[in-house]
Amino acid sequence: MSRIGKKIVAVPEGVEVKIEKRQINVKGPKGSLVFEFHPDMKVTLEEKELRVENMKKTKAAGALWGLTRVLISNMIEGVTKGYEKQLELQGVGYRMAIKGKKLDMALGFSHPVEVEIPEGLEAKIEKNVLTVSGIDKQKVGQFAASVRRLKKVEPYKGKGFRYVGEIVRKKAGKKATTAEK
Repeated sequence: MSRIGKKIVAVPEGVEVKIEKRQINVKGPKGSLVFEFHPDMKVTLEEKELRVENMKKTKAAGALWGLTRVLISNMIEGVTKGYEKQLELQGVGYRMAIKGKKLDMALGFSHPVEVEIPEGLEAKIEKNVLTVSGIDKQKVGQFAASVRRLKKVEPYKGKGFRYVGEIVRKKAGKKATTAEK
């Protein structure tokens, strides 16, 4: 039995929720999102509360029950507050710049790396920190992860992309030893 699925999702002021067949539309001050839920789930709106109910009692339906509830909760939080991920780029000669709807980076390769910023996301650069923000939690996280994948933090010098606040454990390099006879 899902403990998360049982919880009620509160709908705050200024957020409009519409449920049509298997689709839920959430509209708020920052924008609107649409989600199509699984046929085994039933979503009901009573006053300012959303309930997700499990129609079948299978193991897969139990997992989808909690997932559906969390995805709807994330949609409501996204249209009210929004989501944000911050990536820090460390390394001598590494740089980032935004050119239109593209992120232009020099990451130590023989060529510059250009990444298209997806629709619905916003990117800002301050010093060596890239801030990705938007209303869809999955899109924000996926774009941040795909940028980080371009140059992951290497374990010896700590050069590359890392999330702000991420702790990177450094490995010890080669040790110079004297030859003994």
